[in-house]
Amino acid sequence: MPMPQPLRRQSDLVLSHMGFYVKNLEAMGQFYKDVLGFIETDRGDLGVVQLIFLSRDPNEHHQLVLASGRPGDLSFNVINQLSFRVQNLATLKYVHQSALATLGVHDMQCATHGNAISIYFRDPEGNRIEVFLDTPWYCEQPLREPIDLTQSDEAIMEHAHAIAKSRPKYQPRAQWQAEMAKRMGYVTQ
Repeated sequence: MPMPQPLRRQSDLVLSHMGFYVKNLEAMGQFYKDVLGFIETDRGDLGVVQLIFLSRDPNEHHQLVLASGRPGDLSFNVINQLSFRVQNLATLKYVHQSALATLGVHDMQCATHGNAISIYFRDPEGNRIEVFLDTPWYCEQPLREPIDLTQSDEAIMEHAHAIAKSRPKYQPRAQWQAEMAKRMGYVTQ
């Protein structure tokens, strides 16, 4: 009897949550609750480490775990970025304004990758956050061009589409996804 191939279905391995160390547990917990709308699901001590569990999904006890104990003298942050998907431009614009109005948030950048429209900013402890909206297009990556989120939704999408269309391998996202499903073995046809 042949052994099943491990990790061949999307549901075989799903990213559930991540945890990272912070300097100021309370302030960082408040930031993720206020700016990104996380709900505190639990908190407590695990030995000398204090933890705050945060989620935005009722099916996930936690999506983020904040842990006390990040040294104050680290010269390099090993977290490249934490990325969050939104479903529409209104939500992206809301998070943009909310982050800008929050003390300690810095390095705000608005960009399109052709396949997404993103904002990037640093949380109060310098971790880079990305909040993004998928577009209906695919184009070769990496790509990062500035975009103005103060424009109308139509103008933003037109600008992102023009950039995507100008790049190699431009195609509808659905076509790219179908090709990836085949390459990843999710579709046998």
